[in-house]
Amino acid sequence: MRREFDLPPEDATYLETKGFTWETTLQGGMWLLMHEYPIPAGYNNRQVSVALKIPSGYPDAQIDMVFFNPHLILNNGRAIAASQAVQKIDGKDWQRWSRHRTSQNPWRCGVDCVATHLQLVDHWLLRELAKG
Repeated sequence: MRREFDLPPEDATYLETKGFTWETTLQGGMWLLMHEYPIPAGYNNRQVSVALKIPSGYPDAQIDMVFFNPHLILNNGRAIAASQAVQKIDGKDWQRWSRHRTSQNPWRCGVDCVATHLQLVDHWLLRELAKG
């Protein structure tokens, strides 16, 4: 897998410990791509690739949103709000889920990282399922 830029050692260790197949690319920005990411039942795919845009200044600057390939839809046919935008990453079309931290849950420098952002991603996936 490509390593076109280095993540902080604690992020790389976390991804390796979790068993993710991952790579970093500089195609159109700094992107962390994780493959075979598990998706909860209720979506059209049980595994997808997940992309996180790593901002310059990370880990002091926050990671925002999440991108999926292939695109996710709910099995019940309900539309997923704020997920219609497409982002070209590494030559492929990725579904952008426009989800952001709030003032009640701000980015915490020195605490938040890839691991805590992926916890949010998992929360967002479950929250969409709970909406019915």
